[in-house]
Amino acid sequence: MAEESKQAGPIRMTSINRMMDSIRYKAQILARTTKLESGIMGMGILGFAIGIAVVMLLTLIPALLMGAI
Repeated sequence: MAEESKQAGPIRMTSINRMMDSIRYKAQILARTTKLESGIMGMGILGFAIGIAVVMLLTLIPALLMGAI
């Protein structure tokens, strides 16, 4: 019986350590994703404005060169 209690402790700790590693990994991924989404949301309006400007340039310049406007 003494041997069982000595072996059960490290086995339980190994299992707990594996679970903690898994939880830690998932928490890190969640934190990275949250930071990325925050960065995207913060730059969303600026990116939208730049996109509109590029689209306008890419449509108006060829139209002006071809004499359509």
